[in-house]
Amino acid sequence: MSSRANEMAFLCTLVKERAAIALDPRREYLMEARLATVARQAGLKTVSELIARLRTSGSSDLQWKTVEAMTTNETFFFRDIKPFEALRQVILPALINARAKERRLSIWCGASSTGQEPYSLCMLLREHFPSLQGWNISFLATDICTEVLDRARQGVFSQLEVNRGLPANLLVKYFKKAGAQWILDPAIRKMVSFQRMNLAEPWPPMGSLDLVMLRNVMIYFPAETKKQILKNIRHALRPDGYLFLGTAETTINLDASYVCESYDLISYYRPGR
Repeated sequence: MSSRANEMAFLCTLVKERAAIALDPRREYLMEARLATVARQAGLKTVSELIARLRTSGSSDLQWKTVEAMTTNETFFFRDIKPFEALRQVILPALINARAKERRLSIWCGASSTGQEPYSLCMLLREHFPSLQGWNISFLATDICTEVLDRARQGVFSQLEVNRGLPANLLVKYFKKAGAQWILDPAIRKMVSFQRMNLAEPWPPMGSLDLVMLRNVMIYFPAETKKQILKNIRHALRPDGYLFLGTAETTINLDASYVCESYDLISYYRPGR
C-alpha cells in the first residue's frame, strides 16, 4: 500500500470509529480538499502533516475537527418540497387533531446542518397552522458538526442559500437584507433549539417525540448503525408519531416494526402497533 493510500485508510478508520460514517477511500480528492482547511487552521502546511499529527498527538479536538470536515452538510430550504406538502396536507393536521387536548408538539430534526430544514418547518407552521399559537412546541435540531450548528443558530444566509428552495414571499416576510446576506426573523430562530449530537453514540433522553425528520443522513452509515438509530427513534417516538427519512432511505430490511405510509409518492414511517 502506498503512503497516500495508507493515509486515506487511516482517515476512513478514524471517521468510522468516531462517527460511524463510511467514507470511500477512492475519493481522495474530496478528502484532500476538505482537510486542507483543517491543516491550515492547525498551522500545518499539508494534509500529510495533518495526518501525521493525528497519528501521534491523540488530540481529541483535532480529531473532531477532522471528522466534522468529512461530514456532508448539503441542505437547502424546503428540500424536495413534497415531504413538506405531506406535512402540510396530512401529517400536521393529524397531529394537531390528536394533540388538541394537550396543546403540545415535540419535533426533532436529527441532521439539521446549517438550519434550512428546521427553519423551513417553522415557516410552514407559521404560515399554515395559526391554531398552534399558544401551543407548547418543543423543536430540537441536532447535528454532529459544531461549525454548522453555530451558523444555524445565527440564522444568517447568503443570497445563494436563500435562492435554493425558499419562496420569494417567505423571503420577504421572514428575512431582512443586510448587505450581501439575509437575516432570519428572530421569532423564527427562537422556535428551534440547536444542539450537538452524534447519532452513532449513546443518545441522551429524547422525551416523547411526535415528529422526527432524519433525512439524507442514514445513507452514510453501515447497516448495524442504521438499525440502532431506527431502534432509538422507535423508543422515543409516540405510537401515533411520524418519521421522515430521505428519498433514498428506508426501514426495509433494517427494522420490520415500522409501517410505511405515503402521500403523493412520498413515503414516511410510523411505529408498528
